[in-house]
Amino acid sequence: MMDIAVYTLTSVLHDAKKVDASTKEFLESLHILEMLKNDDYSDFGSHVLNLIFVRTGGTEGLFKRLLPSLNQHLSRPFYLLTSGESNSLAASLEILSFLRQKGLSGEIIHGNTAYMMQKIAELYQVEQAIQRISKIRLGVIGQPSDWLISSNVDYVSVKEHLGIELIDIPMGEVLKRLKSETQVPEKELLSIHEVKHISEKVQTYLSGATHIYHVLRQIVEDYFLEGFTIRCFDLLTTIHNTGCLALAQLNAEGIVAGCEGDIPALLSMAIGQKLLGVSGFQANPAYIDVEKGEITFAHCTIPLNMVQRYELDTHFESGIGVGVRGYMQEGPVTIFKVSGDLSRFFVEEGMLVCCQAKPNLCRTQQIIRLTNPDRVTYFLKKPIGNHHIIFPGHCKSLLEAMLTK
Repeated sequence: MMDIAVYTLTSVLHDAKKVDASTKEFLESLHILEMLKNDDYSDFGSHVLNLIFVRTGGTEGLFKRLLPSLNQHLSRPFYLLTSGESNSLAASLEILSFLRQKGLSGEIIHGNTAYMMQKIAELYQVEQAIQRISKIRLGVIGQPSDWLISSNVDYVSVKEHLGIELIDIPMGEVLKRLKSETQVPEKELLSIHEVKHISEKVQTYLSGATHIYHVLRQIVEDYFLEGFTIRCFDLLTTIHNTGCLALAQLNAEGIVAGCEGDIPALLSMAIGQKLLGVSGFQANPAYIDVEKGEITFAHCTIPLNMVQRYELDTHFESGIGVGVRGYMQEGPVTIFKVSGDLSRFFVEEGMLVCCQAKPNLCRTQQIIRLTNPDRVTYFLKKPIGNHHIIFPGHCKSLLEAMLTK
C-alpha cells in the first residue's frame, strides 16, 4: 500500500454534507479515500506523498494562515489536488500563485481520473526516490580524470540539494589492495561472466580484471557506499589492466559504478537508479548525425544487467585489459545528465536503433535516434560535459518531475 496522505482545505460557506459526499466520490475514483486526513495537518510531511485537497473556493486565506505551521516542509513542492467542483480549481490557482510569490514550489493535480491517477503514482515514485537518495554515500576514488575540466562538483551543495554524501577515497588505497591481496582463482572468476570465445589476449587479463572487481567490492563494503566513481585510467598505468569488467558487474549488482572519476555522471546514474530502479549506461557521444537526429554513444563498459548478450575485448584506447562490448535490446531509451552544480539538467527520449561493433570506437556502441531530432543541437551548443547516462525505457517525465521545482 502506498504511503499517501490527503489533507483538506474547505470553506465554511459551502454545504458540509454535499462537500463530504463529493469528496467521497472523488477520492474513491482515485483509490485514495482511505488516505483522507481531513483538516488535521499535525503529521503533514511525514508520509511519502502529502496531498492537499482543495475542496472548495474561498480557501485561499485558510492556506495562507496554515503555511507558517508547515515551514519544516518547504523544501518540497506543495501538491494541490482539485476536483474542479465548487471553484476548487480557481482557489488552487490563487494558492499556487501565492506560493510562487513566496519563492516556494508547487503543482496542481487536475484533469480526468486516469490522468490524475497516473500523476499521483508518478509523484509518489519521485518522492520515494528523493527519500532514498537523501540517505546514500557515494565514493570518489581518486580525483576526476585530467580531461574532465568541466566536471567539478561542490560536495556541500550536493549534500544540501540531494542529501548525497560524497566520500573521497585515495586511489592509492585501491592500488595498495590490488598489489597486496591474493587474486581469485580462475575457476571462481568464470561464475561472474559466462562468455564464449574469449581470445587468448583477453584471457591473460581476465584474472587481474576480476581481482579489481573484488577489491572495489570490498571498498564499497568498508566505506558503506552505495556507489562510486573511479579514476580508472590510473589502473592502466600502474597495474596494466582495466576496471571495465568490474564496473559492469558492480552496476548489475545494484552498486552504482562510474568511470573516470566523473562525479556529475555518477550523480546522474544514482538519481536514475533510485528513481527508475534500473542501471544506467555511462557513455560519451562519438558521432552526431544532425539531419537524422541520431547520436552514436560509446564506452568500454556497460552494466551486465542492461544487455541481452556481451563479449569481452581489450580496452579500446590502450589495447590492454578487459573491455565489455554489450548488446542492449533495441527500443525506447532516455538520455540524462545533471550538471556538476545541479543548476541544470538534460533529458531526452529516443529509440536505440542498433548496437554496433566498429573497431575504431570504445567497445559498447549504441546508435540512438532522438524523439525530438532538434534536441541534438544541445550537444553541439550547450552540453553538460561529455559523458551522458542512457536508461532503458521512456522516463523523461519522471526525471523532470524529480528535478523540476
